[in-house]
Amino acid sequence: MIRTHSLPPDTMTRFKHPVAALSQFPLIGAAMHDRWSTYRFVLGPWRWMIVVYVFDESTDQVAIVTVQDARTAGAATSA
Repeated sequence: MIRTHSLPPDTMTRFKHPVAALSQFPLIGAAMHDRWSTYRFVLGPWRWMIVVYVFDESTDQVAIVTVQDARTAGAATSA
């Protein structure tokens, strides 16, 4: 996305902030539905950036599954 969306050089630094909260509050993200029902999401540093993740309670681990542009028709939160 950094290349395809011409994001600024500090993108990685900006990205760390919204996902950092997941280490202490893994259920903070909204639950997803349909084929994405096992996942949750938070918004990235831009409102159009969706960070889809899964929380494994048995291991107390969060794994980021994908980062998507919510403005596209195929985005994870699209109906």
